Amino acid sequence: MSLINVTLPDGTVNEYAAGITCAEVITDALGRKHGCLAARIDGEECDLSRTIENDCSVEGILTESDEGIYILRHSAAHLLAQAVTSIYPDAKPTIGPPVDRGFYYDFAMDSITESDLKPIQKKMQELARKNFTIERIELDDAQLQEHFAHNPYKLEIIQDKIEDGSGSTIYKQDDWYDLCLGPHVPNTSRLMNVKLTSISSAYWRGDQDREQLVRIYGIVEPSKEALRATLDRLEQAKKRDHRKLGKDLQLFHIDEEVGQGLILWTPRGSIIRQELQDFISFHLRRQGYSQVFTPHVGKLDLYRTSGHFPYYQDSQYPPLVERELMKKLADDGCSCGELSNLMKSGDIDGYMLKPMNCPHHVKIYASQMRSYRDLPLRLAEFGTVYRWEQSGEISGMTRVRGFTQDDAHLFVTEDQIAEEVLGCIELVQIIFDKLGMENYRVRVGLRDLDSDKYVGEPERWDKAEEACRAAAESLGVTWSEEQGEAAFYGPKIDFVVKDVIGREWQLGTVQVDYNLPERFGLEYKGSDGEIHRPVMIHRAPFGSMERFCGVLIEHFAGKFPTWLTPTQCHIITISEKHSTYAEEVAQLLRANEIRVEVDNGDDTIGKKIRTHRKMQPAYMVILGDGETENRTVSLRARNGDQVSDIPLDTFLKELRTEIDEKVTQPSLVITADEE
Repeated sequence: MSLINVTLPDGTVNEYAAGITCAEVITDALGRKHGCLAARIDGEECDLSRTIENDCSVEGILTESDEGIYILRHSAAHLLAQAVTSIYPDAKPTIGPPVDRGFYYDFAMDSITESDLKPIQKKMQELARKNFTIERIELDDAQLQEHFAHNPYKLEIIQDKIEDGSGSTIYKQDDWYDLCLGPHVPNTSRLMNVKLTSISSAYWRGDQDREQLVRIYGIVEPSKEALRATLDRLEQAKKRDHRKLGKDLQLFHIDEEVGQGLILWTPRGSIIRQELQDFISFHLRRQGYSQVFTPHVGKLDLYRTSGHFPYYQDSQYPPLVERELMKKLADDGCSCGELSNLMKSGDIDGYMLKPMNCPHHVKIYASQMRSYRDLPLRLAEFGTVYRWEQSGEISGMTRVRGFTQDDAHLFVTEDQIAEEVLGCIELVQIIFDKLGMENYRVRVGLRDLDSDKYVGEPERWDKAEEACRAAAESLGVTWSEEQGEAAFYGPKIDFVVKDVIGREWQLGTVQVDYNLPERFGLEYKGSDGEIHRPVMIHRAPFGSMERFCGVLIEHFAGKFPTWLTPTQCHIITISEKHSTYAEEVAQLLRANEIRVEVDNGDDTIGKKIRTHRKMQPAYMVILGDGETENRTVSLRARNGDQVSDIPLDTFLKELRTEIDEKVTQPSLVITADEE
């Protein structure tokens, strides 16, 4: 009998017979109730059933860990496909990945409706109760072709993704199987706590010219309690959906005649956006930024040089060609495909809707000779850019085709990088602090050494990545490194915020870039009289105004801090005879730059309150006989709290202070009660 040494996470080395499974090792080390659903052998994820033949390290993957939840979701997607094909034998499963909040699977099948989800879910739970063992099976190329001969989508994946002669694996539960690398949960009983949530359409491989598919979404959790908590969060999310609240509160509009993913900011929504821009602009001036403006289009050669056109052309709007050249090419019989190839090759030039602001800022830097005395040069712009998002991926304000970044690019010397990165991070932290977004983590995106996506010299990447690590370390918050998450030109620091119902949003970002200055040949004269290359820092504390405001709507459920609330005070008269005093109060508030609306109509006071409450003002100011005679106001806050007979001057002073200090939630009612 051959013996092997297995190293456990605590450093213990145990001796076992070769051929022992990961499950047996973990059970021996941790007991039968170890709570693991998969394992790692020498750091590589695998099934608990995997046998061990050589010396190695083994650790369990707990169900509640991030990796465990991912595997649980992946396995649930397989169970969904098994259930769907049990009910609809002609359905063809295509792909079914886990996603941030659950899983989905795309099927080539006849259309179904939301009402069809219940029997599919019931079938999933029936299959889960049967406790089928989930088995990993290795197949050669011929066997793969034979197993999936009935499914052209799987055959296409096999042809595109699997090298000839390498074979692959399937995962089998009962008589159903799917093409997959795994790992998966040991058996279907782990997947009882599942809920199907919605249906949408999708295109095969995201290509609108390919077949339209049925996409089914679901969630799965390790326990009934966790599923119940997730469903509660989903219900909260539904109530906070910025698409619904944005319409109810008249903040933005999306019109099909304008175009998908293109936001029309209404007057009320524009107030929020402008307040945010004014807020950050104050801090930009304090930190020594200069405001610039750049056009919405630029020449293709500009983006060829920067790398945005060759690297991201699939996510950009098609290039524009000058009218005279287009006519000549058409007369010469040039097809659209030929025109596209000519543009890609650089044989003809054209223009693009701006996908990024950075090449334009680079050209402002390069417009004159710079000295080390000019650095750091900080250029800021609220610049609108355009990306061609797939129609199925567009969502309200959070995934759009045109968006405005609170963008800036800092041109610095190498020894200024650390200080300037910290200055950029300070801006992000100021925003989060003022908006009560205190629960966030930091993600340092690094290059993938095995990928050819990243441009530039390895030594410069090393320096830039080290600067990002050092900055993240200095923050005193949870941070992690993620390989492959860097931009093509440099590493980045992303701020991932957890909102009040536990969802994560990637918002602010800071990026260190040695490569664009090299690509554009940027220079400055150093104190030594020699010519040097500056380093570029990209930063956007909000990220994009559209996405940030969409997240804010949901974070606050439309109940914004007073300084951001579109109409801060709704003045409501009890009867028409109080109109004169109402207008006097309104004029006084407006003179102090407080946004106000007056309702002196003849509806009952109860109806007026119900009507205005829907628009979520910070305060409803109630005026009647007593208030008019004594020059006071009565207040009703959003939560229904009320206080009467506040002197008008006191109200004005405290309201102005609350706005100036950017208090997160309205507090005047509490202040008045304490007095």
